[in-house]
Amino acid sequence: MNVTRLHCRHCDTTLEGQFALGRFYQLSPEQLAFVETFVRCEGKITRVQEELGLSYPAVRARLNDAIRGLGYEVKEEEPTLPLAERQAVLDDLAKGKISPDEALKLLRTGE
Repeated sequence: MNVTRLHCRHCDTTLEGQFALGRFYQLSPEQLAFVETFVRCEGKITRVQEELGLSYPAVRARLNDAIRGLGYEVKEEEPTLPLAERQAVLDDLAKGKISPDEALKLLRTGE
């Protein structure tokens, strides 16, 4: 989009020319609302999860969508643990050897 005119409702001033809108004007209303929430939550995904009532993967998907909407490439997260170790964590969880919170921590951080 190319903006050629700006008008102030308060003082009735009009400017004409070529005006750049910036990357944020490329976002859909939904993407912009998510970015506002993300900034308000200081970039802390857990706070975004709580505020929006979404899971971690859903928040990451919305964040990645907004990043793409701004024209950037999204780097895919590589698993912290190799497949065999991730499977071992899930097996331990299924057997009751570790709690869901412990499993989540292991899968996210590898520690």
